[in-house]
Amino acid sequence: MIAVIMAGGSGTRFWPRSRERMPKQLLSLVNERSMLQNTIDRLGDLVTPEQVLVVSTATQADAIRQQLSNIPEENIIVEPKGKNTAPCIGLAALYARRRDPDSVMVVLPADHLIEGEEQFRQVLRTGERLARETEALVTIGIKPTYPSTGYGYIQFGDLIEKQGDVEAYRVKTFAEKPTLEVAKRFLNSGDFLWNSGIFIWKTATILQHIEELLPELYNGLMEIDKALGTPEEAEVVNRVYCQIRSVSIDYGVMEHAKNVIVLKATFSWNDLGTWEEVYKISPKDENGNAITGLVVHKDTKNSLIDSPHRLIATLGVEDLVVVDSGDAILICHRDRAQEVRDIVEILRRKGLKEYL
Repeated sequence: MIAVIMAGGSGTRFWPRSRERMPKQLLSLVNERSMLQNTIDRLGDLVTPEQVLVVSTATQADAIRQQLSNIPEENIIVEPKGKNTAPCIGLAALYARRRDPDSVMVVLPADHLIEGEEQFRQVLRTGERLARETEALVTIGIKPTYPSTGYGYIQFGDLIEKQGDVEAYRVKTFAEKPTLEVAKRFLNSGDFLWNSGIFIWKTATILQHIEELLPELYNGLMEIDKALGTPEEAEVVNRVYCQIRSVSIDYGVMEHAKNVIVLKATFSWNDLGTWEEVYKISPKDENGNAITGLVVHKDTKNSLIDSPHRLIATLGVEDLVVVDSGDAILICHRDRAQEVRDIVEILRRKGLKEYL
């Protein structure tokens, strides 16, 4: 097995802590380890450091190398520009194929919170076996607990097998992020799962699907493949990537592939997408406040306050997110935490690059 960690996201909903050079996946949001470090740690003995490939952008590469000093430097794959998940996965597949043409890739976002690590590893073991035996594209679905409009969904069909607690199903359809009304229908139907964005497949299988379904991307990847390990590698990767269309693996491949299997997760999963999600998982005081750092508060309720750099005092407020990064402070209502990325866009338009 080769683990491919997608670590190129910008994490704009975690501004002001998340910045271009130190985005969400490089932050320590749930313990002393970063989200990226936790992602690799939970793989345990499934892979060695030599079997881990991390794909990111040039602005984040140095920080990633510092955090992952045990990962060989050549295993940090740098995209010239973020082009969504299909090019990212395709590029990683070229490196994986060179290491082992018969390899199975497990593709993982770098910024998820997962509890129940042994159950997680058991699901990955099952996925690896099914990927080899059936040459299917395997993904992992999460049983929904509420009608989320922030996740994609997977509709499952016939049961293929049940090994212990792990159930494998044929995939019927993929659905993009729905409206609230549609999400409620999905939840009530009982045959929809949240799309975790975790994939398992043979390296040769995903490249075959890219060739069939995304031929333009495949041609670009083959041009890159010829240049890997040569003096022209950097120039070719940069030139080809500038021409590649940005497309997600879900839209470009998964929604059109015929042989797709979904495994029902037996572990706890959270994509930790906003400060509101951090609030939900954080320990709270008797007033429902999740507080870290130097904070004084009175008549403050149900708020997340994070101030590692200086004193923050609150009086007579509730349901707030207050985050101090040293050079900037975010204050917003918890129910608008999804919109923090809009602040980043305003900063970009105003040319305030020092805060990005």
